[in-house]
Amino acid sequence: MIVRLDAGPDHAIVDPESGGRLASLVAGGRERLIDRAQAGSSFPAISWGSFLMGPWVGRIRGGRVDWHGRSYRLAANDANHAIHGACFEVPWQVETASPASVALRLAIDPERWPLGGVVRQRISLRPGSLECAASITATEPMPAALGWHPWFRRGPDEDLAVTVLADRRLVLDGERIPAGTSVAVDGSFDLRTGPALGSRRLDDVFIEARSPAVIAWPDLELRIAFSGPVQSVVVFSPPGSACIEPATAWPDALRLSAAGVEGTGQVFLGAGEELAATMTWSW
Repeated sequence: MIVRLDAGPDHAIVDPESGGRLASLVAGGRERLIDRAQAGSSFPAISWGSFLMGPWVGRIRGGRVDWHGRSYRLAANDANHAIHGACFEVPWQVETASPASVALRLAIDPERWPLGGVVRQRISLRPGSLECAASITATEPMPAALGWHPWFRRGPDEDLAVTVLADRRLVLDGERIPAGTSVAVDGSFDLRTGPALGSRRLDDVFIEARSPAVIAWPDLELRIAFSGPVQSVVVFSPPGSACIEPATAWPDALRLSAAGVEGTGQVFLGAGEELAATMTWSW
């Protein structure tokens, strides 16, 4: 069952069965998202729509989680690594739905994340804006992070301009995992003034980011506002699309924070405690 949201000329589709994702957004008279799995993708479930990441974001090196004296192995779904959380390729439960809003709930499968937890999200559409609010509640002490992974559509004959208000980016290794250090943005990595993407092929983590990020087509500008613990933005720009991913923590944040790296955004929840974040798009 899909849920359609309507607000004047704007329309959205939420697909609870496909990871509770925002499957479509028609704004300004045209589709703005990659609205189906991309042909030829090695991992179709992460190649479309806009999905919630949690209880981790990005890659966990080797799928290894060391927590309270125990080591756990997560399913490797990106070469040897675990990527983008435990929520995006499993069915979610619809708690409430109306023509303008849907609330979803997921009890995390211990096979995907051994520490459990309950994730909730609400997606609300109004004329000219869409809000995504998410939370994760721990059932036992656990590390937690949340983020969103939207795939914005780029037509074959158009360019996109992207603004990310961040002065630093993480140094990544050959497997696109943070090494624990950062450098000042410069050259093709400096998105502070909203340059056109052109031929840039980015897959980078911008840290200490300030709201909003912006993506602009020739006919529409979409602002991505975020608040609370959101503090990093990943920009991924393969041909035909662009992903601008706000998150509360860095990729592999648990390992890095355990090694003494500061500023990773890693949160530690006690049983019953909650991490919450909000992202709002406006156009």
